[in-house]
Amino acid sequence: MKQKTISILLIAILIIVPIFVLSDFRLSLLSKFLVFSIVAISINLLWGYSGILSLGHGVYFALGGYAMAMYLKLQSQPLPDFMEWSGIEALPWFWKPFQYLPVALAMVVILPVSLALLVGIPLFKSGTKGVYFTIISQAITLIMSILFIGQQGLTGGSNGITGFKGLFGYPLGDPTLIKILYLIVVAVLIAIYFICKFMLNTHAGAIIRAIRDRETRLRFLGYKTDSFKILTLATSAAIAGIAGALFVPIVGIISPSIMSILMSTEFVIWVAIGGRATLLGPIVGALVINYAKTSFSESMPEYWWYFYGFLFITATIIVPKGIIGSLIEKKWFYNVFNKTKNE
Repeated sequence: MKQKTISILLIAILIIVPIFVLSDFRLSLLSKFLVFSIVAISINLLWGYSGILSLGHGVYFALGGYAMAMYLKLQSQPLPDFMEWSGIEALPWFWKPFQYLPVALAMVVILPVSLALLVGIPLFKSGTKGVYFTIISQAITLIMSILFIGQQGLTGGSNGITGFKGLFGYPLGDPTLIKILYLIVVAVLIAIYFICKFMLNTHAGAIIRAIRDRETRLRFLGYKTDSFKILTLATSAAIAGIAGALFVPIVGIISPSIMSILMSTEFVIWVAIGGRATLLGPIVGALVINYAKTSFSESMPEYWWYFYGFLFITATIIVPKGIIGSLIEKKWFYNVFNKTKNE
């Protein structure tokens, strides 16, 4: 009990200290990295625990981001500027509900989940799995990206949606809003972490892991594995959509580039380096890689992508189970726990 209390206090200190130590720019950057950690958790839930590799999660992330961006844009301008430039004189019908925050927040989840169901139900019901699902997820990413770029008057085209005034009565970039957004992101990350932990500890969680390892045997036992895979994909999409909604007020823009296959591939790399099928792995992977990316791109921008590729290859060869997975395999956490307990 004492150790649990100490752990909670240490976590609370780690959360609060950045607010007083980091500059507004660095705190905002940390918030963005934590948002990426939420995306990594969604990938890990699908790939690490279910064994379903998706290279299209950038779409779900972007859909949640666009839902929030539409609300923020309408708070700034009754008719978005890119619509005026395209000759649109009245707000389209599907934009009107996004004038209300509750609707926008609901759509942050509904839009990604709807697409996930639209994709998952026919694919999983027909028995699509493995590399075939991965390829199709890439194709869907490409289709959605082209669709959003082509609809300049409705989505902002390749420029995306930007030019937001603020949130919660504070202008974007205000130090107070930066701190509020940081605390919100931390709270959401912790909540999603424990929700996933609870879900994976249930009977359904055991079935999800069994699908990854022995799907054929589960089918022989009478389980409808396709239903569990659809549910996992929808849950993963919802988490990615929530991350996208948090991303927009922090960065101040959302564009089709977020939907790119490259972005979705980066999500997967974070999980691979952090550690698949571990709860902490995606968080550690996203934070470490994005911190390294920022540091190297600031000092040696021309060499960053070489380092990125080298890092991924090295991690795959030296620590194939990722950073956290390798530590767990070597019982590092267990040894640290016992040492602390004995002291």
